[in-house]
Amino acid sequence: MKKFLAGLAFTVCAAALLAAGPALAISRYNSTAMSCAAVQRAIAREGAVILRYPSRNRARLTLYDRYVAGSGFCDGHEFADRVTVPTADTPRCPVRACKRRPDPEDCFPLQPGCLRF
Repeated sequence: MKKFLAGLAFTVCAAALLAAGPALAISRYNSTAMSCAAVQRAIAREGAVILRYPSRNRARLTLYDRYVAGSGFCDGHEFADRVTVPTADTPRCPVRACKRRPDPEDCFPLQPGCLRF
């Protein structure tokens, strides 16, 4: 009976972990194949996506990063800062990426990441 219960507990835990797998997936997009509005919609819809695009400075180098809808999708020591990515219709599409929050003693008024609201 103990072996049966242990096997049942293992099966239930394994099923729970497998069910959680798709929730951990993150979509990847090529930003230069999308319009700026489409990139912004994808981020807003999914909360966080990975965008890849060619480097402006080095040929044959692909850059990528995680872009988010807001600070709620960042770790506790990070905040969502404004950045730009190239898209099919504009070289500088405004989006947000997680950046490390400055130390409180290094902050000055209105510095990005220093205000927690």
